[in-house]
Amino acid sequence: MELGIRGKTALVTGASRGIGRAVAEALAAEGARVFLVARSEDRLRALATSLRERGAEADHLAADLTEPAAAERVLQAARAFGPVELFLGNTGGPPPGRAEELGPEAWSAAFGQLFLPMVRLVRGLLPGMKAGGFGRIVFITSLAVKEPVEDLALSNAIRAGLTGYLKTLSREVAAHGVTVNAVAPGYTKTERVESLFARQAEREGLPLEAIYRRVEERIPAGRLGRPEEVAALAVFLMGTPAAYVTGQTWVADGGHLRFLL
Repeated sequence: MELGIRGKTALVTGASRGIGRAVAEALAAEGARVFLVARSEDRLRALATSLRERGAEADHLAADLTEPAAAERVLQAARAFGPVELFLGNTGGPPPGRAEELGPEAWSAAFGQLFLPMVRLVRGLLPGMKAGGFGRIVFITSLAVKEPVEDLALSNAIRAGLTGYLKTLSREVAAHGVTVNAVAPGYTKTERVESLFARQAEREGLPLEAIYRRVEERIPAGRLGRPEEVAALAVFLMGTPAAYVTGQTWVADGGHLRFLL
């Protein structure tokens, strides 16, 4: 299927590893020009070099988006690279923890990590997208927006709030050719999931392999997802064939969740 994004400029945050990296690579493979953002300069430089060696146009900027001024630096650098029409909003997950144990400082920090950077970047990108009559905004959230995950209170609550934001925004900008969707990954083989499983193994006094087996037994597909499988869904939503798809959360979880809608 031709996705119609060849030559378009994409801004990808959280691009240095995991799902964000997989999305950047998939976009480049479709011919998009990719601007990469994450905190690790070394990882970003290596990825941008790798993409260029494969014939893609790529550039990067290392930035910590929890800093309020960082979003404007990212927007300026991305615009200098090209008019951004595709935005993949991806952030690392906040620390685990139970709701009853978390204080206001933890909630404020998580809001500044998961929610505010996305709002800042979207506000900066929307005028150009609307003026051009085309835009694709895709957030990477979590299956926790459909079914809260134990010991991940911060992620459960704030990613759900981000989902409310995207749903509201999608109705406001649809007439301008801009779509807003989310991809909610299930258990995927990333460093984040491995660290969560390691915490659980330590807490329960079990080997790490036992945690993996227990989770995989609950997934009908019988395994964890791969970042590139999640990326394929995100990149489809950025394409022209998905022009009538907006305001939705798409779960990629191997059949793990049991909800109907």
